[in-house]
Amino acid sequence: MKTAAPGFGVYVHVPFCNRRCDYCAFATWADRHHLWERYIAACRNEAGSLSGGTWEGRGPVTSVFFGGGTPSLLPAELLAGTLGTLREHVDFAGGAEVTVECNPETVTAQKLAEYRRAGVTRLSFGVQSMVPSVLAALGREHDPASVRRASELAGEEGFADAYNVDLIFGAAGETMDDWQATLGAALALEPAPSHVSAYALTVERGTPLARSPQRHPDDEDQAEKYLRAEALLSAHGYEWYEISNWALPGKRCAHNLLYWSQGEYAGIGCAAHSHRSSPGGVARRWWNVTLPERFCAAVEQGTSPIAGGEDLQEDQRHFEALALSLRTFEGVPAEVVPEELFEHGLVSLRAGASPDGAGSPRAVLTVKGRLLANEVASRLRR
Repeated sequence: MKTAAPGFGVYVHVPFCNRRCDYCAFATWADRHHLWERYIAACRNEAGSLSGGTWEGRGPVTSVFFGGGTPSLLPAELLAGTLGTLREHVDFAGGAEVTVECNPETVTAQKLAEYRRAGVTRLSFGVQSMVPSVLAALGREHDPASVRRASELAGEEGFADAYNVDLIFGAAGETMDDWQATLGAALALEPAPSHVSAYALTVERGTPLARSPQRHPDDEDQAEKYLRAEALLSAHGYEWYEISNWALPGKRCAHNLLYWSQGEYAGIGCAAHSHRSSPGGVARRWWNVTLPERFCAAVEQGTSPIAGGEDLQEDQRHFEALALSLRTFEGVPAEVVPEELFEHGLVSLRAGASPDGAGSPRAVLTVKGRLLANEVASRLRR
C-alpha cells in the first residue's frame, strides 16, 4: 500500500538566493540575479513540453511546488506566469495543491496577493530558528520579527490555514532552551502554521559547514531535540506523518506525499529531477543540467536540458517503496519487519491494522525508531 493515491506533480526549481546558507548543498546561486527573466522564460518553455512526448497519457496535475533557492525573491509575476503556462498545457485536478517556498524577509503583501490570484494555495516559510544567534550560526538573513510579519501577511492574504514553517535543529551553539524557544515561537505565530517541518541539521560535502568541524551537530543533542519537537507538536494537535513533518488534521503536504508514494513528477529548471513509470515494472528517473546558464542555453537552442538518468527495475522500486513508506505514518507490511525490531521497540503495529486477517497488518516506526530510521530500513526483508 502506498502513502497516497498516485498523482502527477510538477516541481519548478528557482536557483536564486540573496545569500547561500552555510549548510546548503542545493543548486543555488547568489550572483545570478541578471538571469531571472531569461531563466523563467526557459522554464515556461520547458513547461510547455508537458503536454506530450514523455508525459503523454499522464494524469492531471495534483500538485505544483516552486522550490529552490528562494522563489519568493523573484517578482511575483514571473512565478505567476510560469503557473499560467502550466495551466495552458496541462490539466489540473480539482483542488490541486500549489506551493511557493518563501524566505520571510522577502515576503510582501503584494507578492502574496499576486500568488493568490495566480492560483497558489500554500506557502512554505524557511524559518529555521526564532533565535537570532542561531539564525546567525546558520547563515540566515532574516530575524524573528520578519517571521511574525510574514505569518501575519499570510493570514491577511488568504493563507491563514495553508502555510508551513521549516525549522532546523542542531546548529552550533543552539541550546535546548533555544530550540524550545523556536518551537514555542513558531506555534505562537498568528495565525498558527498548519504544518511544521523540523529537520536535523546535516553536514553536506562542499559546504562551509562541512569545512568547519567545530560547528558539526552532535547526534545525541539532535535526538533529544527531535523528541522535544515530537512532544510539543503532538501536544498542540499536530499529527506526525513523516520523519520530519507534522500537520494539523487535513493539512499534510500533497506534493511531499507524492514523492513518498513513488508518484510521477516532472522537474522543471536546472538540477530538477523527474520520475515516470513505465509498463512492465520499470520506471525512469532523470535530472537536468545543474548550471542555470546551461539550462537556459539548451532550452533556447531546442536541445534537451537532461544531464543524466537511470532505469529503475522492479526490485529496486520495491525496496525504495519500502524505505520511503517506512518513513511515513503509513508504515510497511508487518511481514517485512524482523521480529527483533518489534522487540527492541523500533516499530509497532499501526493502530487499525488488524493482525487477525480482517486487514493487512502494517508496521510503523515508533518515536524511538524514527531516530534510527536508516538502520531499520536496512534490515527490512525484501
